[in-house]
Amino acid sequence: MSELADRTLGFVQSLERGLAVIRAFDAEHPQMTLSDVARSTGLTRAAARRFLITLVELGYMRTDGRLFALRPRVLELGYAYLSSLSLPEVALPHMEKLVAQVSESCSISVLDGDEVVYVARVPTHRIMTVAISVGTRFPAYATSMGRVLLAAQPADWLDAYLERIELRPITPRTIVDPDKLRTALTRIAARGYALVDQELEEGLRSLAVPLHDAGGAVVGAMNVSAHSSRGSSEAIRKELLPPLLEAAGRVEEDLRGTAGRQAVSR
Repeated sequence: MSELADRTLGFVQSLERGLAVIRAFDAEHPQMTLSDVARSTGLTRAAARRFLITLVELGYMRTDGRLFALRPRVLELGYAYLSSLSLPEVALPHMEKLVAQVSESCSISVLDGDEVVYVARVPTHRIMTVAISVGTRFPAYATSMGRVLLAAQPADWLDAYLERIELRPITPRTIVDPDKLRTALTRIAARGYALVDQELEEGLRSLAVPLHDAGGAVVGAMNVSAHSSRGSSEAIRKELLPPLLEAAGRVEEDLRGTAGRQAVSR
């Protein structure tokens, strides 16, 4: 039996559908009716009702009889991952120091499939229309952190990514040509940072650098974001890149120390 066939036989569709119900709730849809959930997930009303009732009984969701909403217990589903990931805990003090220094928000993301997911964030004033918090996801190709992470991937992985990904124009400036994106990623890999100018949101410029573990592998990306009114792309690069690199270096130093302590403890 092939590995693919084996995975197919082991696939639990009901679990997939239950997770789809949870993911249907977000900042734009904090509360939904049964009909809303069925429409969002593509489930029948009967199936959606069963999943919602189960989630309510398990304490992951609440309802007033008409509207459903997530309860705080749903955070347990991601806590095991976050608690096992030393990167956010190690990085936060350095992120806070950087934010105090440059007066701009700082975030750390990791690559999850074709998206970046935020695992740590220290905000200042809000400059995006979309609220960002730990767990927020964006398409990797349109973000500075995403491009840093994409640029660190093996050539065969990147080839497959560029073949399967649909490059949608999030703003008029978003790169949607695979060849141009590949060129941009090659340049990022060579210079060690990514600067994205209003490709994710108009008026937003973002600068990101990679974070390496003790073995030199890229395990995340760290960025600072600034409104375009702060200055030109080049001015923002000159002003923000040096402190960002310094902060990333301190994070990497602490990651090496954490790895060393874990090795000794074993």
